[in-house]
Amino acid sequence: MDIEQIYTGCLAQGAYYIHSDGEVAIIDPLREIEPYLKRAKTDKAKIKYIFETHFHADFVSGHVTLAKETGATIVYGPMADPSFDVLVAEDEQVFSVGKLQIKVLHTPGHTMESTTYLLKDEMGKDHAIFSGDTLFLGDVGRPDLAQKAADMTQEDLAGLLFDSLREKIMPLADELLVYPAHGAGSACGKNMMKETVDTLGNQKHMNYALRENMTREEFVKEVTDGLQPPPKYFPLNVKMNKEGYEDIALVLDRGTTKLSPEKFETIANDTGAIILDVRHQSDFISEHIPRSIFIGLDGSFAPWVGALIADVKQPILLVIPEGRAEETITRLSRVGFDGTLGYLEGGIANWKKSGRPIDTITSISGVDAEKEWASKKSWIFDVRKPNEFKAEHVENAQSTPLDFLNDYMSDFPEKDTFYVHCAGGYRSVIAASILKSRGIHNLIDIAGGYSALKNAGVPVTDYNCPTTLK
Repeated sequence: MDIEQIYTGCLAQGAYYIHSDGEVAIIDPLREIEPYLKRAKTDKAKIKYIFETHFHADFVSGHVTLAKETGATIVYGPMADPSFDVLVAEDEQVFSVGKLQIKVLHTPGHTMESTTYLLKDEMGKDHAIFSGDTLFLGDVGRPDLAQKAADMTQEDLAGLLFDSLREKIMPLADELLVYPAHGAGSACGKNMMKETVDTLGNQKHMNYALRENMTREEFVKEVTDGLQPPPKYFPLNVKMNKEGYEDIALVLDRGTTKLSPEKFETIANDTGAIILDVRHQSDFISEHIPRSIFIGLDGSFAPWVGALIADVKQPILLVIPEGRAEETITRLSRVGFDGTLGYLEGGIANWKKSGRPIDTITSISGVDAEKEWASKKSWIFDVRKPNEFKAEHVENAQSTPLDFLNDYMSDFPEKDTFYVHCAGGYRSVIAASILKSRGIHNLIDIAGGYSALKNAGVPVTDYNCPTTLK
């Protein structure tokens, strides 16, 4: 038996490769399927099944393309209703993969079709569960993503999740391994652990949602408390996962088109494409195409694209670091953004050489910000998440979370200079680029973010441990 967790940090997502006796099962594959094909070829094995734990909202699965390339059967749990051929399994149905068995456990709650897969070893003994978004490490899946489609409230779904956990998962043996679909950083839960595999026994001991004496009412309240609105691209990814999508090879072919500055500018004007600059934030600060948006590859790239651009059909033109075109387009396609029309050949240097204008962002150190703030008492806007702000923030700063920046546009002063910061400098440059694209230029970015301001002596509030926050 061979189990490999293929973890993608940008999405905090785990896909799984299970091999036994020449047969392979893939669970929740990513959009790009080449790694699975190569691994199966190395193992001289045939991919027999593609198991999906549910219709994913935060990424586009590779199930459709992988099935087309391999002839493997796509398996969903009960109540799934995709637009393409799949095997909709019955609860407790068993599938053979080599000498192993995989048992279907229908565990609705996160979504109605959510399913956990129980893996039995060569001796028929329970070995692991692949819990999708039903059970995370330290948390459970949020119950608000499927309510519209299922015509149910999030409280109704939370109640179903309570039953699923207690009837299907908690009775299983403590020594079972738990392989979830996501880890810390995913928007599919609230408080996930950074670890990506654990025993079920430890989860029963430390996961708040698995408390043995917990009532249904307590569970519903705790699971639904403090949920932030889901990113706007989530339902669009669900739609792609249910209805199918364009082959990623075609997306890559179109997106890797090299464009001269003249062609780049013409396409931008003709299509209304967003110019997305994915270089490092320091490069963007120094020089960038006016009205372009920064979301750097070396941060949580794909989730921020999804949260801030939202519409997966939006045409996109790219400004990229040299040699990273295919990586950029692949990562965009993972969250359904297939509308990349090409990238600027020669980058910013070629843009400047053509005589076209560039823009910059004013960015200063925490020490310089402290001096200016102390003398002017200027506006400070904090674009970190609400719980980060509640834990500790600059005195008199205003919370304008990047996730929901559009809701705060009227809060930024029209003429007075103001400062923008995050935790370390990545999110604040994203925010600054969006503000500048809307014609707001009277801003200054704080390099190094909140930690730089605090270390420089800017007055901050008393620390409030995040575990006590409601």
